[in-house]
Amino acid sequence: MADTSIVLFDGVCNLCNSSVQFIIKRDKKKQFLFAPLQGKKGQEIFSKYSLPAGELNSFILAEGDNIYIKSTGALRMLKKLGSPWSLLYAFIIVPPFIRDGIYTWVAKNRYKWFGKKDSCMIPTPDLKERFLD
Repeated sequence: MADTSIVLFDGVCNLCNSSVQFIIKRDKKKQFLFAPLQGKKGQEIFSKYSLPAGELNSFILAEGDNIYIKSTGALRMLKKLGSPWSLLYAFIIVPPFIRDGIYTWVAKNRYKWFGKKDSCMIPTPDLKERFLD
């Protein structure tokens, strides 16, 4: 799977888990793998790219030797999902300080608005191959 991307997500966040389910349902090419930030693989990638602790609030997309965070990571992921989702990539023209400002506001309130779990989600047996931890 040379064209595979890794999505790092907050494994205890309900919004993040819903986002993973959204991606899985629409990822017909199975180009995305997933790792919770709290897991071993998530921490390895986090460390490899020397991401600051504040990025635990972030959507992180790892593609080869590149890492994309916050709104840029989310928009790149949507682009790879194909139509109609790829049309949302047009928002990449919005300056990052605006996109990431909105993203950060939602991220800071995600537990309050969407709740959180006590532990990371456990993938079903048929999805286990898509999860790295």
